[in-house]
Amino acid sequence: MPVAKPMTKAQIITHLAEKFEMPKKEVVTFLEGFADLAYAQTKKVGAFVLPGFGKLVLSKRKARMGRNPATGETIKIPAKKVVKMRLSKACKDSILPPKK
Repeated sequence: MPVAKPMTKAQIITHLAEKFEMPKKEVVTFLEGFADLAYAQTKKVGAFVLPGFGKLVLSKRKARMGRNPATGETIKIPAKKVVKMRLSKACKDSILPPKK
C-alpha cells in the first residue's frame, strides 16, 4: 500500500484558491499574513490560538544536567525558550476518534 505524501505549500494554495474561488495571490497573502501574526503574537504574548487546531505556546525550559552520548561525560544543558504546539481536543478527536 503506497504511503500518501503531505500536501506541499503550492498544493494547499491551489486547493484553497479553488475551494473559495479566490486568486492564488490572495490566498498566499492571507496565509503569509496569518503566519506572521501567529509568530508575532507568540513572541509578544507567549501564546497564539489557532481556532480549530490548537495553541502555539512559548515555553521556558529549565537548565538541567545531561550526558554526552559519545563520551558519557555529564554536561550542563542551559535554560532556553522553546515553541510548542498544543493540539485542541476537537483536532485530536477529528483525526483520531475517541475510543468508546
